[in-house]
Amino acid sequence: MSERPLLAYKVLTASQMAELEAEGTFAGAPIDLTDGYIHLSTDAQLTETVDKHFSGQDDLHVVAVDLAVLGDAVKWEPSRGGQDFPHVYADLPLNAAVAYGPLERDEDGRVRLPIAS
Repeated sequence: MSERPLLAYKVLTASQMAELEAEGTFAGAPIDLTDGYIHLSTDAQLTETVDKHFSGQDDLHVVAVDLAVLGDAVKWEPSRGGQDFPHVYADLPLNAAVAYGPLERDEDGRVRLPIAS
């Protein structure tokens, strides 16, 4: 079994990002609430996630999540294309966010990862 990443990423709308900052926690986007867990992506999965689920949306934000802070709430489960994705079976606390910022792309169209300041 390959080593799991230490960080995963959540894409939020501007209002969801404001909720996370103001409340200190985020219960999930509508799809998360429907599915019963918060969907995250690894860095290798992030651009495809944005392209598939957020196409045409503006004012998006990317949150880098420290999976160790979430502990046993993180479950790796198969999803798109049989890839394992990190799913969070709890609210996402702001203290698990090690970096966040507006969604930007590099010259190749890949989503840039937020960098902790």
